[in-house]
Amino acid sequence: MNAAAGTPPKIVVGVDGSESSKNALRWAAAQAELTGAEIEVVTTWEYPPTLGWAPPYPSDFDPDEDARKALQEAVDSVLGTDPRVKVTLTVTEGHPAIVLSTASRGAGLLVVGSRGHGAFAGMLLGSVSEYCAAHAACPVVVVRDGADKA
Repeated sequence: MNAAAGTPPKIVVGVDGSESSKNALRWAAAQAELTGAEIEVVTTWEYPPTLGWAPPYPSDFDPDEDARKALQEAVDSVLGTDPRVKVTLTVTEGHPAIVLSTASRGAGLLVVGSRGHGAFAGMLLGSVSEYCAAHAACPVVVVRDGADKA
């Protein structure tokens, strides 16, 4: 992984709360320990699609904060509350494939799970991981389900 002189390499990992993404985070954390890299854990959110009108949202509706809480819970469940590597959390509005590909600029590695929440059973590669593999600005590791249980 190439990093600017004196700057630790960065591993970007996409986490949506699925088991596949948690496996990707486990793998990325182990790789970060081996290489001295820092991890940027990225999640995204989008407003639900509507046709012609927007539904009334509750006054306390805050999808960014909800995504941030869910991401923190996922990271804590995988890495604990005191990770052995430096971890930065990033929450961004947008489609995960686009956001992760953009986040890969300046990273040494992008790590994604093979399937997220929207995958059809039996698919080997989800649409987000497939898009990232084709469009990321750095090497991509796609962690298959069960890959951390060698």
